[in-house]
Amino acid sequence: MSRIPVPALLVTTALALTLGACSGGSGGKGGAGDSAQEAPPVRISVNLTGTRAAPGTPVVVRAAEGQRLEQVTVTDSRGGNLAGKVAADGASWTSERPAAPGTAYSVEARVADGGSATASFGTAAADKVNKLTLAPGKNTTVGIGQPLSIVFDHPVRNKAAVERQLKVTTSNGTVGSWGWMQDWSGKDRIDWRPKEYWKSGTKVTLAADLNGIDSGSGGWFVRDYTTMFTVGRSQVVKVDLDSHRLRLLRDGQEVADVPMSAGTPGGEKASWRGKTVLMAKEGTINMRSETVGLGDAYDKMVDYSMRLTWSGMYAHAAPWNAAYFGSANKSSGCIGMSDANAKAVYDQVQVGDPFEITGSDAKGTQALNNGYGEWNLSWDEWRSRSALR
Repeated sequence: MSRIPVPALLVTTALALTLGACSGGSGGKGGAGDSAQEAPPVRISVNLTGTRAAPGTPVVVRAAEGQRLEQVTVTDSRGGNLAGKVAADGASWTSERPAAPGTAYSVEARVADGGSATASFGTAAADKVNKLTLAPGKNTTVGIGQPLSIVFDHPVRNKAAVERQLKVTTSNGTVGSWGWMQDWSGKDRIDWRPKEYWKSGTKVTLAADLNGIDSGSGGWFVRDYTTMFTVGRSQVVKVDLDSHRLRLLRDGQEVADVPMSAGTPGGEKASWRGKTVLMAKEGTINMRSETVGLGDAYDKMVDYSMRLTWSGMYAHAAPWNAAYFGSANKSSGCIGMSDANAKAVYDQVQVGDPFEITGSDAKGTQALNNGYGEWNLSWDEWRSRSALR
């Protein structure tokens, strides 16, 4: 990974502000007035200097010997401030966050006697920028199984440094943890999952304070990100592959129980079992078998499509399979229902609702990254995927 060179020498930026006022009064017969009193000049030094200073390190402002810092303000070219703290002895101030790439900064420092000094510097631009995609979307309402999920455009080698900047707050102190994985797309991904399903009504905010963080070989982050969402109705969809039934529970009470036919057992057409999460309600879509490695088995327009995995497992209307609803699994991997029943389920489920799929007629448990498969891990297994454990 290429790094921006750190200046070989620390250049001290010192600006003096002369404080004082003329002292009034008349002299004796010689007419000599009192000498004007001057405060000592305020001098500061900043660890970053010039216009191409290395980003990614905190800003440190120091006072000259014998002077005590009282307040320091570091402002970037967009008007934002770097928060920081003055040391107990008043000799220095350190920013809480690092300087970001490609940014000009102004420094103003005030000392205990009221004097002040200013300085300025700029950081070198990033040679490579990393970006990310957040889910769920801002101001959405989701089901109780929805994790926070971040997919990065470029690889993240400095996983611990990145994870430290991801701050989740909830309205009720929900316990959860981040976990790293490789997304189905092959990109680095980190999800935040509660220990248990969310409580209905929980409000969640993510502050990804990444501006100025080096992700490693994938480049620098040059902005912060935020998202917030609310947890909606408490719903769980239970799919039993062996009894060929789909049940929708709301607050623990059954509100729907419909016959269905899932994937044909014994091969690639079988369905996945495990706890998955409704990723999207896609409505009417074209499903083609070659996109999931099943040759030319089908090419259909499918109604009430509810995506469960990246690999192409859905719950949807499948009127062509009506002879098997409630009696046999004869689909190409999806959970099929009648038009009426699929519509009833589609209208009531929320993105983020967990689908708990059980039964022996399966080809295995859904993979962690095939959609949202983290609920198939124990709490300890999930926490072990954090870079900070």
